[in-house]
Formats: sequence, C-alpha cells, structure tokens
Amino acid sequence: MTDAPPRSASLSERLDRLPFTRRHLRVLTGSGIGWALDAMDVGLISFVIAALAAQWSLEPTQTAWIASISFVGMAVGASVGGLLADRFGRRQVFAVTLLIYGIATGASALVGGLAALLVLRFLVGLGLGAELPVASTYVSEFAPARMRGRLIVILEAFWAIGWTAAALIGFLVIPSSENGWRWAFALGAIPAAYALIVRWGLPESARWLARRGRFAEADAVVRSFEDAAGIAERAESDVRADERPAAALSARERLATLWSAEFRVRTACLWLVWFCVNFSYYGAFIWIPSILVSQGYDLVRSFGFTLIITLAQLPGYAVAAWLIEVWGRRLTLSVFLAGSAVAAILFGTASEEWVVIATGMALSFFNLGAWGALYAVTPEMYPTSLRATGSGWAAGVGRIASIVAPLTVPLLLAAGGAPLLFVVFAAFFGVASAAAWGLLDRRGRALDDR
Repeated sequence: MTDAPPRSASLSERLDRLPFTRRHLRVLTGSGIGWALDAMDVGLISFVIAALAAQWSLEPTQTAWIASISFVGMAVGASVGGLLADRFGRRQVFAVTLLIYGIATGASALVGGLAALLVLRFLVGLGLGAELPVASTYVSEFAPARMRGRLIVILEAFWAIGWTAAALIGFLVIPSSENGWRWAFALGAIPAAYALIVRWGLPESARWLARRGRFAEADAVVRSFEDAAGIAERAESDVRADERPAAALSARERLATLWSAEFRVRTACLWLVWFCVNFSYYGAFIWIPSILVSQGYDLVRSFGFTLIITLAQLPGYAVAAWLIEVWGRRLTLSVFLAGSAVAAILFGTASEEWVVIATGMALSFFNLGAWGALYAVTPEMYPTSLRATGSGWAAGVGRIASIVAPLTVPLLLAAGGAPLLFVVFAAFFGVASAAAWGLLDRRGRALDDR
C-alpha cells in the first residue's frame, strides 16, 4: 500500500530549481569516490598483467584472458545491475556492487595461480559492471537540469583520479618487489569498507521513490535538499500524472520497451556508441604498458610513460564538462570521439619518446572527455522507470566489446604491429562519432519522469 501523494510542487520542478548545495556535493563526491575506486581497480590490472607476464611466464593469450574475464563479469553485471536498480533502488544496488568487487579484489592478492585469479577477476567485473551505470543514473536524478550534464562529466572525472592512483601504484608499488602486484590488489579492497558509508550515508533517488509510490519518502529527500538551499517557501500543487506510481513493469517488459517505436533509434545508436568506445578504450589503455614494454622500454619506464599519459585525462574531462552545456551532448561527444580517432592513428605510428608521450596524452584527453559526455547523455535517453535498465544494458553491450578487444590485440599486433592496431581503434572511434548523432540531446531540459 502506497502513501498518499503530498500536496507539493512536482518533484522534477523542485529538484530542477535548486542551486548546487552541499547535499548535491555529498551525492556527487560519495558516488565519485566509488567511481574512482572502480577506476583504480580497472587501471591496476593493466600494470599487474605486465608484471605477471614476466613473473609467471604467461603466454599472450593467458594475459589477454586476465584482462577479458573481468569484462565478461562487467557485461553481466551492467545488464543485471540496471534491472535491479529499477526494481530495488539506486542506492542499495550501488552499495552491494561496491562490496562485491572490493572483497573480490582484496582476495586476488592471495591467489597462487592463473585459474583462481580468473575466477576472482570475473567477480570483480560483476560488481564493477553493475556499479558504473547505476552511479551515473543516481547522480543524474538529483542534478538540476541546467547543470546535469556538467555534473555527470565531473562524476566521470573521478575515473581519472582513480586511474592516476592506479598508475602511481603501478609505478611505485608493483615494481618494488616480487609481491608488489599482491600489495596493489590488497589496496583494491578499500571499496568493501566504503560500501557501508555509501549504504547509510547517501539518500535514495527521490525520482525512483516517487515512481514506486513512496511519496512521503521522496518528499522528505527533496525537502532535505531544499533546506540545504535555504528554500523556505514551497509551491502547493497536485502531484503530476507522470509522478504517480505506475504499474511495475517486469524485467522482460522493460527490455522490450527499450526497442519500442519511441526508443528504438536512440537505443540502437547508444548501444553502437558504447560498443565502439569500449572496444577502442579498453583495447588501447589496458595494453599500453605491455605495448611499450614490447617496444623495448623497461617496466619502470613504460609505467612512467603511462602515468604521464594518464594525467591528460583530467583536462579532457574539464573541457568536456564545460562544452557539454555550451555545445550540447551530441556535438561534444562526436567531436571528442573524432579527436580520439585522430590521436589513435598518431599514437600508433609514433616512434620518438616525446611523440609517444604527446600523442598518448592527446588520446587520453579526447577519449576520456568522450567518456564523460557518453555517461552524461546515457541516463537522459530514457524515463525514470527505464533509466537504470537502459543505461545498464547499453553499458552491458559495451562490455561485450571490452571482452573482445583485449583478445584481439595480440592478433592485430602479430599481423601489423601497433600501427595496424591503432588504425583499427581509430575506425571504431569514427563509427561511434557518427552514431552519436542518433542520440537525444536534452541539454537544459528536465528529465522524463514517466
């Protein structure tokens, strides 16, 4: 039995009229720290692979599976996590996923062989894959419309912080001893403790609560944001029809709706962008340390180059965060993907050290700026009742590419070396750049609360 709807202004209007408050900052940083820890885990594996390849005398196919198996888990996690978040709430799923992958990462420090590592990496991916689309959906549902895109890009920028932390650990910890990679994994257990903070410290999405008919709870959440903003007077009006609880759709019905006449074009384009971006990003960045080692640089030097390249992610996010509210979602995403394509070709053909670093930084700048724009636009494609499902399945389809990419890299390197490999990555970026124009651009517009 649901609560009676409160006599107040629509939730969407109340959330969108708010200034940025300390409550928004808490939601953003609380989700962002989890995002950074996710990035640290994904980034660490690229350094661990390079170390284990030498320590365990692994074949290229075996190292490729260490990278790919976590993406198998991510594909499953993203698809299931979105469905669960639309059913049980954003906050609960967010916390559980952090707990799963934090524990599995910490346990990876104790493994003695490849088989055990692969099992744990799958579990890590399961938690990680579910967390990312849920977190972006969660933050987007609190963000005022006029700054929503910018806040999601800032959320995505926490990825650069986490990846930089991974690069520092890779540079300072992993080469320091034979068990350096174990200490790196042990640091990845931090999210297990952070999950408790997330579960009890952040509010549930007011939009999701309203769609489930829990109006009193939704109103209390919005009032806490209004109080933080110093808004004392509230308009009195009926709750709008699109905020009244609707009959809960089954998982199958939600998936079918993604391909209804209203959503099929944006779903197809969104899945294509996610697939192409995942293929090129994970194919390139998971393998960059190993590729540099194969080109004659020692482990410490290649890790140092990777750290410098990683630092270019932060200005990429900063520029994307500004442009996304100036140019809009589609143009920003398309331009950054086109820039990624050009940078990939230049990086693949670079030979001198300064050119390797400069073109690698350009690739990092454009690619991570594109990621920020993609995470901003994705939750806006669907109404509240479908938002986590749509975001999760787009991410899940993308993870299929992240499974395939690391397995494809050794074959492409054998066939044509780094030049061929990065031309292929550039082609995928180009396709994604074109597909971005099939997406909906909701810059400055309220979220669809159906």
